[in-house]
Amino acid sequence: MARGFSKAIITGNVVRDPELRATSGGTQVCSFSVAVNYNYVQNGEKKEQVSYINCSAWGKAGEIIAQYAKKGTGILVSGRLSQRAFEDKTGAKRSATEIVVEDFNFLGGTSEGASSRSYASTSSDESADIIPDDIPDEPIDLSEVPF
Repeated sequence: MARGFSKAIITGNVVRDPELRATSGGTQVCSFSVAVNYNYVQNGEKKEQVSYINCSAWGKAGEIIAQYAKKGTGILVSGRLSQRAFEDKTGAKRSATEIVVEDFNFLGGTSEGASSRSYASTSSDESADIIPDDIPDEPIDLSEVPF
């Protein structure tokens, strides 16, 4: 039996403050969009294209993103692509593609001076989230990193 593979990795800035909500079963899910810039040259002229990628993070990962990410926050997101079809309020058929977040890193510092932090989850099942519990509250001195 053939199996498919779906993996997307993007980096950009959060477009607007993430929205955290709970499903009817009580699982937390955070929805947000990331602006990804693509620079290219066409006919000798530099141009830029911006794509807005929808993302959803489940469980503890979603709670962390909702708590710490704001509009403009740099983020690297890794996850699987998910596509769904639905009917809008007018009855028109629509579709949406998004990244279901499996791993993410906040990029750059925040106004409080926090460093880049990495988080990972193995599935959308809240009990399977892997969140480090030893993240220091103070900034990390990168001059101490041996590489």
